[in-house]
Amino acid sequence: MGRIKTRSIYTSALAVLLAAGVLFPAPGLAQEEQPESQIQTLPPAYDPQMLRLAEILGALHYLRELCEAGDALQWREQMETMLEKEEPTAERRARLIGRFNRGFRGYREIYRECTPAAANAANRYLRQGTRLAAEIPGRYGN
Repeated sequence: MGRIKTRSIYTSALAVLLAAGVLFPAPGLAQEEQPESQIQTLPPAYDPQMLRLAEILGALHYLRELCEAGDALQWREQMETMLEKEEPTAERRARLIGRFNRGFRGYREIYRECTPAAANAANRYLRQGTRLAAEIPGRYGN
């Protein structure tokens, strides 16, 4: 239908926070290595926010491409960067990817063309993603 108005401040802020690694601290030094089978791995306290952020990135990947925003691939790349920096367990990685795909597929089922509602959803997700990207390190530390 037409290009959506780019919310460049949100797009830039979210991309910068994700790319700079602000969300995902470098892994700490291990005191003593144990076989992984003996370690009980719990998800981080910020896991619900990370799952939501993954879903938002999936929705943005679809919606921004649908509305010809010119940055659609950025959101998939941000998800890949997030996974690299987070270094999740195989199970957690699968959950994060599943949420990304859920965000993508959910909007693919609803919108076949860029409508004002699709553009509004993309803009809402840009704001929400920016908020989450800033909230996670602010609340849980680096």
